[in-house]
Amino acid sequence: MNILTVSGSPHVYTEESVSKIMYGVVLSLIPAALVSFYFFGLAAIMVTITAVASCMFFEYIIQRYLIKGPVTIFDGSAVITGVLLAFIVPANLPLWMVVIGSLVSIGMAKMTFGGLGKNVFNPALVGRVFLMISFPVEMNMYPKPTSFSTQLTDIVTGPTPLAMVKEGVAQGEKVSDILPEIPEYANLLMGNMGGSVGEISAIAIILGGIYMLIKKYITWEIPAAYIGSVFVLAGILWLIDPTYYVDPFFHLITGGLMLGAIYMATDMVTSPMSRWGMIVYGIGCGFLTIVIRVFGAYPEGVAFAILIMNAFVPLINRGFKPKRFGEEVKNG
Repeated sequence: MNILTVSGSPHVYTEESVSKIMYGVVLSLIPAALVSFYFFGLAAIMVTITAVASCMFFEYIIQRYLIKGPVTIFDGSAVITGVLLAFIVPANLPLWMVVIGSLVSIGMAKMTFGGLGKNVFNPALVGRVFLMISFPVEMNMYPKPTSFSTQLTDIVTGPTPLAMVKEGVAQGEKVSDILPEIPEYANLLMGNMGGSVGEISAIAIILGGIYMLIKKYITWEIPAAYIGSVFVLAGILWLIDPTYYVDPFFHLITGGLMLGAIYMATDMVTSPMSRWGMIVYGIGCGFLTIVIRVFGAYPEGVAFAILIMNAFVPLINRGFKPKRFGEEVKNG
């Protein structure tokens, strides 16, 4: 006699676990971290350590004394939030501001919704936007890259390449007159430019993205749709008027686009579940990024674009719901 055993989901098992995936993502960020430590020195290391430690601390305190549930600070999610928060702030940001950003990221954007897997918005981006609004001066004082330094004081600051183009065009300059003042594209690819801690090197971030694709921590749809839509929209504007709009390659290798497209927009919790939903979501992120960069007040638009699209994810999931197994498909 055969006995049928009925059990709850999941019915498909894998060797992967939450902590294994989280620490795998952390591993993929090592190239970008090494580049940032080389160009920004001890300041970048201190910001990263502070962000990770404070994110883990606040998650522990909230889980232990407020929620009074299981403590999961070693599953890697708080570590990733801390690393990504550090990567999207200036290396010379005062450490007490980094701690405040960590509190907002963990307390407001993550634990308020119930913790890992329940948050609506990317926690690190919420922390960055809070800091941008609360401390606009400090969040826009980006250190210029130098070879590895142990100095924490007397850091020379300057505008990012995106800010230089934005300010120059606003003052009536032509793009062709501004670009000679910006490092060559080869230097921009390697990370030799002003910017946030971990967003400067497109090459290092792409290497981490390839690793995550191989490990299947992410899929290609969101990064491809995001980067592709930015390239197409920026290219259209550039073709219309190259004296006013910068070429699309510039948009791809400057600012936080690569970091946002590969690591932020692909967050499993805050991104769509279906393939077409991911593509629509990625295109939306790209469209908003260009609109904010070109026509908005800020030279960078990645954080706002992803957070806005995070809010649309429930609607996207509803609109691009996959067919259920066994569902009859109506013809005509």
